[in-house]
Amino acid sequence: MAWTQAEVRELKEGRYMLVDDEPCRILSIQTSKPGKHGEAKARLDVMGIFDGAKRSVVFPVKHKVQVPLISKRTAQVLALAGDEVQLMDMETYETFNLPRQEGVTLTPGQEVPYLSAMGKRQLQGSG
Repeated sequence: MAWTQAEVRELKEGRYMLVDDEPCRILSIQTSKPGKHGEAKARLDVMGIFDGAKRSVVFPVKHKVQVPLISKRTAQVLALAGDEVQLMDMETYETFNLPRQEGVTLTPGQEVPYLSAMGKRQLQGSG
C-alpha cells in the first residue's frame, strides 16, 4: 500500500494528499463554519507533485482522504544522455532514468535528492 488515511481536519499546508490518484502538495486550506444542518467544510488548494497541475477540492472536515507515502531519497548521477539523466539510488543501487530539468546543472558523480511516490519519481526542486 502506497498511502495511508487521514481526516481532512488533520491535514496541514505543505503536507501531501491524493487527488485523482495524483500525489499533491497542499498549498492552502480554508475551513468554513458548520451550517445549520451540515458540518464544516474545508477547501484545499493543491498542486500535483509530478504533473504540476493545480487543483481545488472541497471535503467535509471529518472526511477521510488518502495521504501518499512519499520518500525523499538520494541518487548519484551516472550519465547524462540528451534530455534524460541516468541515476542510481544510493541505498538500493537501483538505476533508473528521469527527464532532465531546464536550468539545473548536473554532473556525473554528483548526488541529488529525488522524490518517490506511487511508483513515480522526480528530481527534487521541481514541481
